[in-house]
Amino acid sequence: MAVEFTDERKAGRLLAVEDGGVVGSIAYFVLAAPPHALVAVHTIVEPGHEGRGIAGGLVKAFYGIAAAEGVPVVPLCPYAASWAAKHPDQAPEAPAAVVEAAKAQLDSDSDLW
Repeated sequence: MAVEFTDERKAGRLLAVEDGGVVGSIAYFVLAAPPHALVAVHTIVEPGHEGRGIAGGLVKAFYGIAAAEGVPVVPLCPYAASWAAKHPDQAPEAPAAVVEAAKAQLDSDSDLW
């Protein structure tokens, strides 16, 4: 069965769903100040589902959502940052000021993830 990606914006989660169950997710928040970037803070793949490309699929889908909305991605999650570095054609770098604003927002509110 194919993995599907579901954006649960209010919960701050992008879910990877397979056969009705969640097999992975990205925890994220929307930057409060314009340009309202999507900020990835943690990527998880459930035990037993590792090594199948689910994490990479999540990050790719996350960048796709941001592109469709016309906003940058700030990959504060180490996995998302690593994926972005390996796929610069699919993961444009966010402006430095946006990255700093995202870090400041995360530092000020630990409940964001």
